Amino acid sequence: MNRDLIFLPPETKPVLTVVIHTEEEFDWNKPHDRNSTGVEHMRHIDRAQAMFDEFGIVPNYVIDYPVASQAIAIEPLKAYADSGRALIGAHLHPWVSPPYEEEVNAYNSYPGNLPRDLEAEKLRLLTEKISVSLGTQPVTYLAGRYGFGPNTGEILEELGYEVDISPAVPINFCADGGPDYSAYTSHPYWFGKQRKLLGLPGTGGYVGALRSGGTSLYKRLTHPWLRSTKLSGLVARLRLMERIRLSPEDYSEPEMRRLTRTLLEDGVRIFVFSFHSPSIQPGGTPYVQNDMELGRFLDKCRNYFGYFFNELGGTSMTPVEIKRSLETLNAT
Repeated sequence: MNRDLIFLPPETKPVLTVVIHTEEEFDWNKPHDRNSTGVEHMRHIDRAQAMFDEFGIVPNYVIDYPVASQAIAIEPLKAYADSGRALIGAHLHPWVSPPYEEEVNAYNSYPGNLPRDLEAEKLRLLTEKISVSLGTQPVTYLAGRYGFGPNTGEILEELGYEVDISPAVPINFCADGGPDYSAYTSHPYWFGKQRKLLGLPGTGGYVGALRSGGTSLYKRLTHPWLRSTKLSGLVARLRLMERIRLSPEDYSEPEMRRLTRTLLEDGVRIFVFSFHSPSIQPGGTPYVQNDMELGRFLDKCRNYFGYFFNELGGTSMTPVEIKRSLETLNAT
């Protein structure tokens, strides 16, 4: 995709935006299933919202069709949005989003792999469902499984979207037909025919003395034949090269701090922190399996937010507020 990267002045205060993949519950170890549409965990979404309120964060809940269709999810989210405490966006999981025309498989779970007309219709119906259920028109989008495709940008423009948050830096999903974000950076960018769509990649990158080697070096260092050698262990112990994403799922608070410091040195000033909504209920995702892990998960979030706002002097904005701010900078 043709992107115009945005580089902010070094004196720009760090900005954190929080994006929640708000979706149905399913077994991550099994194939995708159109019958897995439960959203019982949304009875406990206040566990996350109370934490965001504590830090003055207005999270962006990007929601999929099962969430936008069930009262136990709609009611709390609408209350948050109506009171200005949350922003509602869209999150397309094709296998549980009408029309149900495609075969359910790994390749088709990336919405950008679908025929253009089908991807467009699924997103149109999702957009309409969110608008009717929550009384707000979504303008932020995160493709299910990060599956932005060759037609996605045009479809977003046609439906009036303003911000895409799909890229997962620096992950390559090509193994089962997904997109490759290994060459992306965490810098925001303008894209689309009119260059009016804002891309906000999910923050991630390489950390350590060898990080300039990027994805190619990381692949070599983590190759199965090297993992059993002393060299691989040395690289890990000395933290010469780590791949980290800004998420409490799979990453510790010290790791997220190291990523943030490294990216600040590289000139990044906008950070996208994210996790999946089922993680707020034990058993909802592989990352939180019991009450103890839930407590640790929420503590990681709180500790990182405290670090970002208190130690780094950062601030928080929604993706739409970030776009408005960048548009203002462009105009001056």
